Amino acid sequence: MPYIIGLHSAASAFLSAGFATQFTVAIVICLVIVLVTSKPSTSAGSSLSLHRSFFRQRYDFLNWGFQVTGESIFQFKLMNNTVIVLSGSSARQAFFYSKGFDLTEGFKILSGAIPMVRGVTSGLQTKRISTIHRRLAAVQKNAPLSELIPAILEDSRRMMESYGATGTFDPFDKTYELIFQTTVRSLSSSEISDDAVLVARLKMFTTPATVLAPWFPTLSMIKKLWATKEIYDIVVRAIDSREASGIARNDTLQMLMDSGDDKLVIVGFIMGLIVAGARATGTTASWLITFLGGHVDWQLKAKLEMENLLAEHSDSTSASLSCRLAEIPLEAWESSTPIMDSLLRETLRVAQPHTAMRRNLGPDVYINDKLIPSGAYVVYPFSDVHLNPDIYPEPLRFDPSRKPATKVDLGYVGWGVGNTTCLGTRLAKLELKLTTALFLLGFDWHVVDKTGGVPDSLPLPNWNDILMCRPPPGSCNISYNRTELAL
Repeated sequence: MPYIIGLHSAASAFLSAGFATQFTVAIVICLVIVLVTSKPSTSAGSSLSLHRSFFRQRYDFLNWGFQVTGESIFQFKLMNNTVIVLSGSSARQAFFYSKGFDLTEGFKILSGAIPMVRGVTSGLQTKRISTIHRRLAAVQKNAPLSELIPAILEDSRRMMESYGATGTFDPFDKTYELIFQTTVRSLSSSEISDDAVLVARLKMFTTPATVLAPWFPTLSMIKKLWATKEIYDIVVRAIDSREASGIARNDTLQMLMDSGDDKLVIVGFIMGLIVAGARATGTTASWLITFLGGHVDWQLKAKLEMENLLAEHSDSTSASLSCRLAEIPLEAWESSTPIMDSLLRETLRVAQPHTAMRRNLGPDVYINDKLIPSGAYVVYPFSDVHLNPDIYPEPLRFDPSRKPATKVDLGYVGWGVGNTTCLGTRLAKLELKLTTALFLLGFDWHVVDKTGGVPDSLPLPNWNDILMCRPPPGSCNISYNRTELAL
């Protein structure tokens, strides 16, 4: 989900300037933005405060817009761009299937969750975008995915070993850290993924503090520019190192290089997909561990499913869990885990704060008699369907036994819809199943509050946190004990 950074050279020049220059430029740009965005509007609003609400409290802002306008479709101005927000079944259908609604263009202005460098992760030619999509599909073919299974499990084993025999941790830190490592392993190079210090630096540069400053000219913007430059440099150094060594490795970078892709495609692929993949998959993993810690019945069901899977596919009873899980074929992970599938589906419904974004590249269209002009940005919040009590009673209640909403058109959009289904779905599901399986078999755990006691209820996902739906810091921890099985 990209935001505009502009030319990498411009970012580098700005970052190399002294603090006084950076601060002065930020203030001047801020004044210009205030002047530009203070024009009156007959829509939901157009002030700078509304813009900040859209990026910082998006869920509340969108609900406020529907309430204050009394309409199922409303619009507001963002940097003099018209943004139209949709809700309802027919609007949802139109949003996901309108041919002129472009995803890439939609995220440029509206998201603020992925670093964007002109010509690297933005402003790419259609041919380069198509190439990146093909390469992501290649990573997820049967053979590459099967080869990733032991690598993902080994990373998970190593990190879980560091937890110790007993203790507590914040799942939105530790679980996210784990998924970040496995995503880097899956989508970059061994030069990066084998270097714990380098992976930690990458993770630091993709935290909310450094990516959620869309284009407001503040000190946060300076941090964001610096983080983007650092990520770019890390990826480029890995490419240069591989080229200089001449040593081929069995990883995604080698596949990209062997395919003859130019450096811009390789950097764009690794830079964009690591951040996007880790954020979405990390959010799901963090909440899944949390939900299972508060629903022991489902934890036991999932654990039994994994034990049965091991019994069917692994004969190495004396080997470690990670080695035995690596013996389970890809086909079994994908087709023989109905409990895990239902857990993932419900976790995405309850705790994945997606807002789909598009730009209408033309022609003008009408949705429910409302004009969507060419050039306008169009937004559809997943909460409109996933947290709709008419479709899902008690929508914030975690209940994997819920039946699919088959009587409602597009009653579930967790992995996307139609031509805009998440292109990394297959890899994300495999990461989630492998890491969760190792934790299920290697640990017993439950949720505790900040005092160490068992809470009366689990904290609710915060949909205003557009990165992780994270509850208030410290409100939720995992208390765990290792089982007798060796990881």
